[in-house]
Amino acid sequence: MMLIRQFEEVADRLCLRGNVPGGMHSSAGQEAVAVGVMSVLEPADVIATTHRSHHHTLAKGMDPKVVMAELFAKSTGCSGGRGASMHLADVEHGHFGGNGIVGAGVGIAMGAALGIQYRNDKKVAVGFVGDGGMNTGRTWEAVNMAVIWNLPFILVVDNNQYAVETFADRVTGGRDLAKRALGFGLPAFNIDGQNIREVRKYVSEARERALNGKGPTFINAVTYRYGGHNVGEKGQYRTKEEVEDWRRHRDPIDTFAATLIHEKQMSEADLITLKESVISQIAEATAFAEQSPEPKISTILDHVDSGRLGLLVK
Repeated sequence: MMLIRQFEEVADRLCLRGNVPGGMHSSAGQEAVAVGVMSVLEPADVIATTHRSHHHTLAKGMDPKVVMAELFAKSTGCSGGRGASMHLADVEHGHFGGNGIVGAGVGIAMGAALGIQYRNDKKVAVGFVGDGGMNTGRTWEAVNMAVIWNLPFILVVDNNQYAVETFADRVTGGRDLAKRALGFGLPAFNIDGQNIREVRKYVSEARERALNGKGPTFINAVTYRYGGHNVGEKGQYRTKEEVEDWRRHRDPIDTFAATLIHEKQMSEADLITLKESVISQIAEATAFAEQSPEPKISTILDHVDSGRLGLLVK
């Protein structure tokens, strides 16, 4: 979680300086959802995510150097500099990609779950979506299909409570997302997305159900983003007091660190050492991205379907 926070804080500054083409969406504050989920998954398990996916990607195990290089649109990035912030992916290792289309990751993960079931593989697929995707048809179509086909699928709502500038409760009929999901006939839970142990518990149980042939699970993890919808946003739709309250009293890193220190599983000195370590690691990632070459123009058609390209040219 500290690595993700440091990555986001540094990337935020770099984006404001113009180093990140196309901008980015910070996940600072939402670390416990990503790390809690990934701490339960096996490396072969599949995820598909959203436009805000740095935390999911780093928690899944992608090298921060490769992530930062992709943000810089450099050739050493995970998508060769072609995807930038919203399209981080590593299909070989079960990361089926971020996506700028709201709710698209849910459908992609559901399709992956169908493939897993067809091949009789012992793994699961997790689809991430924000609260802004809770009133999008494709999200619930995917849930419905996962239920009727009894797929090894987990839907995780990375619910930071604001769809761009709109507070979720203002546009969500019934307000209770888990109750809405229950109507589709699958286990559904509202959980504290700032509590990494709670996230771990519910995802672990969901994965176990899926592997035992008991189908999908819906998890609404309530969390909070400290920054705006995108870097540089003024964010006048929230009060400074609200943001400060979440930072001061419900920060996932501070609360978990305090718990571990109280339980004598780590010391204040360990915390300082860890902080220094992640600062160094992200500094190395930034230097790697800055020094990496841009994609060569000669490679512009690489990985493009030539047949489809021909139709476009015609």
